Amino acid sequence: MRQLYIKQKVFSLSEKFTVRDEQERDVYFVEGSFLQIPKTFSIMDTERHEITVITKKTFSFLPTFFVEVEGQKAVTIKKEFTFFKQRYAIEAEGIDVQGNLWDMDFEILQNGEVIGTVSKEWFSWGDSYRVQVLNEEMEHFVISLVVAIDCVKADQKAAAASSG
Repeated sequence: MRQLYIKQKVFSLSEKFTVRDEQERDVYFVEGSFLQIPKTFSIMDTERHEITVITKKTFSFLPTFFVEVEGQKAVTIKKEFTFFKQRYAIEAEGIDVQGNLWDMDFEILQNGEVIGTVSKEWFSWGDSYRVQVLNEEMEHFVISLVVAIDCVKADQKAAAASSG
């Protein structure tokens, strides 16, 4: 089992942050495309090799995000049409997410087996998450899914701020 931490900077216009291990060493680098269409995020390893691309679909009625891990389409996250509570569908082969996505407190399951857990660190400046990877072979996927869910949340927050 490996424990990783995602901490975003509150006032970062460049949309860059890192994923660190328990010894606070950088393990992954996340970079967003600032003011670019379509909106993308890249996740890179310590050698700066891109392992994941998260892309927001342009020109869609409801927000949709595509996640490619190591060049392969892995996950689609789509907003569902609802009147009251925000809800998103996560589509990935054999993958299920159980828990509270919006409070960042959930488990990621592959074929019914837990491969990762996510919990929000509440007393921190900015958004901070603890990610436990139980199946290390799925580490890139788990980190990619957590960052993608965070991108969806940030997009939703930005849309709400611009409409209000």
